[in-house]
Amino acid sequence: MTTAQRLRGRVVVVTGACGSIGRATTVRLAMEGPEAIVALDAQCDFGGLADDVRAAGPAVLCLSVDCTQPDAIAAGFRQVHDRFARVDVLVNTVGGSVRGKVGEFWCSEPATWRQVIDLSLMSAMWCAREVVPGMRERRRGSIVSIASSAATQPIPTLVDYGAAKAGVLGFTRGLALELAAFGVNVNAVSPGPIDTLGLQQLPEVRQRSLQGVPMGRLGTPEEIAAAVAFLAGDDGTFVTGQNLQVNGGKAFG
Repeated sequence: MTTAQRLRGRVVVVTGACGSIGRATTVRLAMEGPEAIVALDAQCDFGGLADDVRAAGPAVLCLSVDCTQPDAIAAGFRQVHDRFARVDVLVNTVGGSVRGKVGEFWCSEPATWRQVIDLSLMSAMWCAREVVPGMRERRRGSIVSIASSAATQPIPTLVDYGAAKAGVLGFTRGLALELAAFGVNVNAVSPGPIDTLGLQQLPEVRQRSLQGVPMGRLGTPEEIAAAVAFLAGDDGTFVTGQNLQVNGGKAFG
């Protein structure tokens, strides 16, 4: 597959770059002509990912960063700025529920809520805080965060995750208004049921996820990556404050 050079010359940071959606997004954006791709993840073997990015052309920097820890985030972005001097595009893909502790809210643990919120909302806010000052100064930039259909279509036993991802949408819309006058666009992509590696390991949940999807199949991480590429690149420069739902037509609230 060939793509247009929608990110020509830009420095792109992708968080959660080793997850299914993060990896697909990192590789897709590497094909869009950027100067450099920076891949952040807490625990990951970056070898294969780095090779795929280099094969597409841009420079690559892989950093082990826990995006739930503000100090680690600040240190990671200092390395990015030391090497490339700027960040033009930030894609926040970090997020998730705590699978081993999924359950109804009435018996859930506050420590789990905090873990989910830190992972799925605060990570995006902390990372955005590192890049917004430079984007404002240059009057150019793009931030895309992965939300979820759970933000608008509640899922029992995932109340904390849905709340965190709804927070991502509120954060996206508010920040978009703050930055619009500076030429910076801020958007979200909300995946519906996507055939990630994690879902493949749960065959019963995977089968249940198909229910209510008019297209009759699960989406792919590459389809989420394509939506991110549109919003992050030249084709999406007049789009801001939006939530692009990629869900095969599944009903949403």
